[in-house]
Amino acid sequence: MGLATRVLADPAEAEDVVQQAWLRLHTADGDIESLPAWLTTVTTRLCLDRLRARRSVPVPEVEVAERAPDPAEDVVLADTVGVALQVVLDRLSPQERVAFVLHDTFGFEFSTIAAVLDSTPTAARKLASRARAKVRQPAPEDALADWEVVDAFMSAARRGDFTRLVQLLAPDAVVTADDAAVLAGTPERIEGRQEVATFFNGSAQSALPVVIDDRPAAAWYLRGEAKVLFDFTVDDGVVTQITFRAGPDVLSRVARRDGAVPRD
Repeated sequence: MGLATRVLADPAEAEDVVQQAWLRLHTADGDIESLPAWLTTVTTRLCLDRLRARRSVPVPEVEVAERAPDPAEDVVLADTVGVALQVVLDRLSPQERVAFVLHDTFGFEFSTIAAVLDSTPTAARKLASRARAKVRQPAPEDALADWEVVDAFMSAARRGDFTRLVQLLAPDAVVTADDAAVLAGTPERIEGRQEVATFFNGSAQSALPVVIDDRPAAAWYLRGEAKVLFDFTVDDGVVTQITFRAGPDVLSRVARRDGAVPRD
């Protein structure tokens, strides 16, 4: 579960993958030499299938110079960069993501990773190095990271992924609302990461990605019309504030993003 959750960043999807792996185990023919190794390989390959099925986000390749391995690069990065890491992981190729997580988080040898990926240890090392280089790249100066954080938050809200919501919120995150939004039924104020995550957990099913004054946001729609804007403030890769806004002057400036479709 730990491996699948870290690779997929979705506890519900990870649980499905683990159940699938156990079902394969119970129908496997012949003797299994090492149960942990078998389960690790099957679970990781199932995760790869899930990642490949997702819509990828194109990013420039990062060239990694060939050089001798640096022991300093073996330091685990995953637990030190938090949500910022997850935003980058979402943009890695499936093989880069698996190689990085297995090596830098779980300490697997490259020979083991190569067997899982049907590649060579050298290729596995290069995948992990390329992923690590992307993780260490500074955030772009444009608003791309903010768009990704807003969309990831709304996606987690719809899926009911409480853990992911907490990861995407600053400890002192707050929800506020203007008078028009309060009249429309939104809470006036919610304070604290846990409280905000609890409020959004499993909600926002009718919210769509929008833009307001060149900022990424979301909005609750009814019969094709924006009724309440979710105005996000994102700092350093986490949500610090969400303001519900429903004034006519604000809603008149809300624009749907290209490709947005209503969700049930």
